Amino acid sequence: MAGSDSETNNSPGENSKSNNDTNPISETEISIGNISRKVQDSLSIAKKHKFWETQPVGQYKDLGDSSLPEGPIEPASPLEEVKQEPYNLPSLYEWSTCDIGSEATCTEVYNLLTNNYVEDDENMFRFNYSKEFLRWSLHPPGYFKNWHIGVRVKATKKLVAFITGVPARIRVRDEIVNMAEINFLCVHKKLRSKRLAPVMIKEVTRRVHLENIWQAAYTAGVVLPTPIATCQYWHRSLNPKKLIDVGFSRLGARMTMSRTIKLYKLPELTITPGFRKMELRDVPAVTRLLREYLSQFVVAPDFNENEVEHLLLPTENVIDSFVVESPESHDITDFCSFYTLPSSILGNPNYSTLKAAYSYYNISTRTPLLQLMNDALIVAKQNDYDVFNALDVMHNESFLKDLKFGPGDGQLHYYLYNYRLRQALKPSELGLVLL
Repeated sequence: MAGSDSETNNSPGENSKSNNDTNPISETEISIGNISRKVQDSLSIAKKHKFWETQPVGQYKDLGDSSLPEGPIEPASPLEEVKQEPYNLPSLYEWSTCDIGSEATCTEVYNLLTNNYVEDDENMFRFNYSKEFLRWSLHPPGYFKNWHIGVRVKATKKLVAFITGVPARIRVRDEIVNMAEINFLCVHKKLRSKRLAPVMIKEVTRRVHLENIWQAAYTAGVVLPTPIATCQYWHRSLNPKKLIDVGFSRLGARMTMSRTIKLYKLPELTITPGFRKMELRDVPAVTRLLREYLSQFVVAPDFNENEVEHLLLPTENVIDSFVVESPESHDITDFCSFYTLPSSILGNPNYSTLKAAYSYYNISTRTPLLQLMNDALIVAKQNDYDVFNALDVMHNESFLKDLKFGPGDGQLHYYLYNYRLRQALKPSELGLVLL
């Protein structure tokens, strides 16, 4: 779903095969081609991103400069120096703090996002975050209501734009940094020319600074200055007939529909002894497993038990989490989870919604990760999901091909605000999934 900058258009479940032997190109030509394309890209990006050139983010001109220190790009300011008044909006609009706990406001936000948020490149699918999902993702322990920011038309009070932040502790190497995770930047389609987005980013930054927090993390499907990592979406068909009918994937070469359905067929029942839904009593054990597991990645969240309870305890149609409890010792040895993010199917007479599961955090200590994730696919299929999506972060790459995931055409770029890493990370060095 994330906007794509990739040049290939692999449909889910299909791998594009390059035909190397018919057109041998020397490595020199490839590398020169790549370099010149990157230079062109970065020049056009610099032109496109006047706003980001003014912000404390990694800049293209600094790439690979080993003399620059890692860590904050600008120091924290004294709080009395932070701008106390909101930024000015165009005269027809006004700021509004959105109380997501209010049913009426949550419905307004839901409608704005459902009709105006992220679409794929062909405008066939659009994210359809549920109201339960919005409440779950925007109400973590310690959240700030005034970081949920709307823009309304003064005359009618209609909500036309939205941006959010939630607090998070994110460890970068050995440093635990208080950050804001920025999400849901959405401007009504009819107002895209009004340059509201930069003002909204500055306003959420101002409100974050007022809480003495100076760093942020965010993701985008587009390239901005400068990603700390670029990850690939992979898709596993659970309902291949529907996915092909709605244009999400294509029938493979020399494949019939019945062969395709057979290819993606999963067992009826999970196979791991002790595999069950996570319960409240599992929170301490899951927190220990998660903290231990995430300690091996360069960038990862620093979760405590309250956050694990909020984020990972199963909530219907929002988050599903499973543990493996050893039948002998009753220890919790393994964990897997996925969140529910449907997409609206645009302009299809037969289907309106694609039910998608997104891999969240998965930890294998006794059960092989491949087996654990196969069980996750089975429970997703049992619950009528159409597709299971995963990024190639953490150890996900080790199971994607074996479990018949195919690379999508969506890439997701990760960014840190006011925090420099000397060089970009591989997806496998990243232990962070942003909702």
